[in-house]
Amino acid sequence: MSEYRVLTAGDTALVVEFGDCIDRRLSTWVLSLARALDQIRLDGIIETVPTYRSLIVHYDPLRLSATSLTSTITTLMADLRVHEDVGRKWHIPACYDPSIAPDLDYVAAECGLTPRQVVERHSGTTYHVYMIGFMPGLAYLGDVPAELVLPRRPSPRELVPPGSLAIATTMTCVYPVECPAGWHLIGRSPVEFLTRRPTPTTLLSPGDQVVFTPVSLREYQRLLGMAAQGILKIAPNEDFLGVAV
Repeated sequence: MSEYRVLTAGDTALVVEFGDCIDRRLSTWVLSLARALDQIRLDGIIETVPTYRSLIVHYDPLRLSATSLTSTITTLMADLRVHEDVGRKWHIPACYDPSIAPDLDYVAAECGLTPRQVVERHSGTTYHVYMIGFMPGLAYLGDVPAELVLPRRPSPRELVPPGSLAIATTMTCVYPVECPAGWHLIGRSPVEFLTRRPTPTTLLSPGDQVVFTPVSLREYQRLLGMAAQGILKIAPNEDFLGVAV
């Protein structure tokens, strides 16, 4: 059993901490406990929210006490079955063309690589969705190859286009909407990571696996047009065939 501790977060949430670093092994414990709590459907639990190294459990104190919830967590942890593969695998098209990748040359120079080598390393990695945060639909994907690890930009951009593909530290992400951003922009994806109709839905979930498939600028523009018409469909385990950069 992994070491953990249960902390209070106000009077309507508990935090189950599994460590103090970003690590896929810790993430499997977080996601496995979230699955176990979801499966028992304990009356009073409102929501479980996975983070890098902890699970936030929101509950209704009028229906479930913190003591009772802590006891349930202790019981589950004593015999928790840890699942390594808890999510789906996605192949996501991404365009790394310099015209829509304003930081690609900078990243290459800082890492001692060519732009093509940056693309090869970034797209040659299977990423793990650690959590959804900062804004709806924004998945924190790790782990970026060691050669591409860079700190955030000294100053963030005020606005970046939706679909912007970015890296910072050991993480990569695709911004689902236009927003401020302090990460390095190395491309864009035509895929909608957040849909608002008929109900708000995020494409990815914690535990999913993501591979970025390079496509040409022409193919990106074609797919972006399909997305604007609502006819671009990306399904898990779908082998997306794009035109390589």
